[in-house]
Amino acid sequence: MNKGILYGVGAYLMWGFFPIYFKALHQVPALEIMFHRVVWSFIFLILMVVLKRDWFSFRSNLSDRKILLTYAVVAILLSMNWLIYIYGVKAGQVVETSLGYFITPLASVALGIIFLRERLRPLQWLPVSLAAAGVLYLTWQFGALPWIALGLAFTFSMYGLLKKIAPLGSLQSLTLETAILFVPGILYLFWIDGQGSGAFGHAGPGASILLAMAGVITALPLLLFGSAARRIPLTMIGLLQYIAPTVQFSLGVLLYHEPFSTTRLVGFSIIWVALVIFWVENWWQATKASRARSALDTA
Repeated sequence: MNKGILYGVGAYLMWGFFPIYFKALHQVPALEIMFHRVVWSFIFLILMVVLKRDWFSFRSNLSDRKILLTYAVVAILLSMNWLIYIYGVKAGQVVETSLGYFITPLASVALGIIFLRERLRPLQWLPVSLAAAGVLYLTWQFGALPWIALGLAFTFSMYGLLKKIAPLGSLQSLTLETAILFVPGILYLFWIDGQGSGAFGHAGPGASILLAMAGVITALPLLLFGSAARRIPLTMIGLLQYIAPTVQFSLGVLLYHEPFSTTRLVGFSIIWVALVIFWVENWWQATKASRARSALDTA
């Protein structure tokens, strides 16, 4: 099997099983977990930058105000996404977090139309409209917006939009994002430790180890994803990205026994149909383009 596919499957499986990791930290508040994730990720990533001898290149970006401002916004979106996700898992809403990542690709399409003036092909309007209908149906049935799902979809799609137009590579950009959040993160962790409410070093060795490992479990799937993206087509990445929310959904229903009523099934099914149409249309267009290029090369 292509190494790129293995890397991609590995990355999305790790993201899919994240709920188990964060459920194991049930005694630690979501905000504290998020800042531990930031701090330990930065330590892990800056070591990688040094080992790869990218330090001088990384340091030169710190003097560019435009880059710093761009990645400050990116860092805020990333931290919001992490916080909403951790909160959702700890609140017993793993199924809703999976919904957020199911609709993220369609949210990205909407942002592309709004901010990048991208145009949808005629058939692409159908899945976008269906996904919107699915979310509206769930909102109407429950009497409230599925804010965890929408928050995850919005923050991650906005994060992807800014990463698309931002200048740095994956390792340097993620290192800079966590560097921007490192100071408020470490200050917050020292403050709660001084208040006697910090979990690290006080909630048992198991919790402390899991918090310290947050940097590795955050960075590793991102690095696997980066390797996959360089080796396999974007259409394959598009297919693989549904592994993570599918695993999360399965964990929520089968392992954590979260309620999944007929109402939810109808709403999710509308969105799943939209995703199938969306992917098939993209695959069809990519196949047509590939055949056209082959014909030109043959001619």
